[in-house]
Amino acid sequence: MLLMAASAAAYTGAAKIAQCVEFPSAGMPPQLWERELVWMKNIGVNCVAFPELPDAALLTAVRKLQLPAWIINPPPEPLANSLLEAHGGPVHWVGTTAVPQPIYRLSALSPISLAQARGIAETQMGTVLWTDVETTTKPLLHRGAIAFNGEEQPTLTALRRQLQILRQWQPLLGQLTLEQAVPLAAGKLPDAVSVRQLTAAEPLSASVVSIVNKGALPFRGELRVVYSPLKQTIKLPEVMVPAGDALWLPVNVPLAKAQSCGKCAGFGNTESIVYATAELTQLEYENGILAMEFSAPAAAEIVLHLASEPAGPYLAAGKPRAFDWDAAENRVRLPIPAGTGPTHRVRVGLALTAPDISAFFEDRKILTIGQQNSIITTYSSEEVAKRSRLLAPPWLKVEAITKSPNEIQYNITVPPTALHGSHVDLALETDGTQMSHTRLQVLRPVSLRVREAINRHMGTGLDLPFDPPLIPIDRTAGRDLTITVRNNAPAIRTFTIEATSSSLEFAQPKTEIVVAASSERDITLRVFADHAAAGLQSATLTVTGAASSITPIRFLVIPRGETVSYSEANNTVLESQRARAVFTGDRLLEFTWKDSERNMIPESGIPLGPAKVTALNAADLIIEGGALALMPGKQGDVLLTVTPSATGKITYALSR
Repeated sequence: MLLMAASAAAYTGAAKIAQCVEFPSAGMPPQLWERELVWMKNIGVNCVAFPELPDAALLTAVRKLQLPAWIINPPPEPLANSLLEAHGGPVHWVGTTAVPQPIYRLSALSPISLAQARGIAETQMGTVLWTDVETTTKPLLHRGAIAFNGEEQPTLTALRRQLQILRQWQPLLGQLTLEQAVPLAAGKLPDAVSVRQLTAAEPLSASVVSIVNKGALPFRGELRVVYSPLKQTIKLPEVMVPAGDALWLPVNVPLAKAQSCGKCAGFGNTESIVYATAELTQLEYENGILAMEFSAPAAAEIVLHLASEPAGPYLAAGKPRAFDWDAAENRVRLPIPAGTGPTHRVRVGLALTAPDISAFFEDRKILTIGQQNSIITTYSSEEVAKRSRLLAPPWLKVEAITKSPNEIQYNITVPPTALHGSHVDLALETDGTQMSHTRLQVLRPVSLRVREAINRHMGTGLDLPFDPPLIPIDRTAGRDLTITVRNNAPAIRTFTIEATSSSLEFAQPKTEIVVAASSERDITLRVFADHAAAGLQSATLTVTGAASSITPIRFLVIPRGETVSYSEANNTVLESQRARAVFTGDRLLEFTWKDSERNMIPESGIPLGPAKVTALNAADLIIEGGALALMPGKQGDVLLTVTPSATGKITYALSR
């Protein structure tokens, strides 16, 4: 069951099953740590599992995101009390015996992980540990479900889907203790398809129909399920489950119960979701609108039992749709369009009543870090505005300014320590009832990117930017530099960008630029290295004006016809104007022709054994004391030739 951060009870007796994602930080590039933690929080991950105790900076980020941590293999000495949950720290579990047992390991690369996760959730005991989510580089390169550039493998959909379904069903799972098989309305279920209904001992409680299709073909069929209010079975219209997929379908979900819909106060005891033939992942009620989110691999439907006919309209996937109202049964039947994206997500909303009072946020998407942000809220009357308040996290500074009788402007200051890319939830409350809410992303006001910065080439789709950015430069000729300036703010901004260095010179080092809202523009400048020493040289890009920031960058100064050696992330790099070789003491990791940035080394590298890299001359790599490590051949536009010598040297040469 998905861990909830709201109270300690969610991690003790109230939760019999935990779900965590492994975060092998020791094998990950450090520049990706914060980005990946923010991504996990944004998709709904509520527990990160570290194989060993991570460093302080990583735990600080975990604490900011309010992500409970599990240290799988703790150090022999006791952890500091400040790190533990009991003392306000992020670490909730220490060791493999502290989490709910047994421990299930699910690979995010497995095509059957969703079916496995659903089966474990239905047992309601143990800890699910998702592995192979992140790509790691130590001790060797291991591809995970997420590449260095953030691209996700299709199998990662299983994790996203499981997080979505548990967001809705976690409060109810502990009650679903009874289980029974579900038959087809006509015929026999395929052997690869299992269908069962989980119900509670209380007759009028919610139930879920779990369908797991382990076959190679989609499953379609009508099902006979138990509907407890009538003490009989009812027929679900045709359900479609893709091959290798799974669905949890709601049956008799009471709207008035907080476990089903925490924001649905005011519904009657008999009002409910009778059934849906798509997977319900979120349910909420605000300003007279019942909003529902589904995972719908095919067009589906939902039937609701309501006290009165909806006032309308009905919106599905952002478009108005017709619905059927049965006055005799007080039931409304709503079509659900097929969802989009890998999770088949679709959102629908039905206006049940015209609310007596209402409150709304303006359409705003982001808050900028380290700056004051203004948000306009509107209300149905002056009285409602006076009785309302903004609910916000305590780390935000909030100031209310009345703009008109039914309009309030909230000035919200985000501290500079907030994490780029994270989200913040805001809500408007009147007389103790939530009227409206919004979820805003938190971003730096401005971001810089140097287009000429190089990457480590570790395999197809596995380019890793150097950190700080690194730009090779011919000491004699210098080079042009293109800097992309992105304005993340929702308004036009003017910035001044200045490049400085103690060893390099810049033509027109200072540039003023106007950038449209949530847009980017390029500036160009030229850098000269006539008087700089060969090797790594530091510089900074300083932003002033509408925002302030300092971005460190590095230049690799290469004298014409020479090779430069430097260290990067515990690797040794030899680089000329034509080629780059990257290696550790015992493994050759990269041999790249720089004109096309094509790496000729397999992504796992090549073990050198007793051999040693001794020189890089132009595009000729010389290795001494070992057997042939690479075979000659051509990749794309690059030709590799291999020339052994009688003295034990082997020369690997690149050419076009």
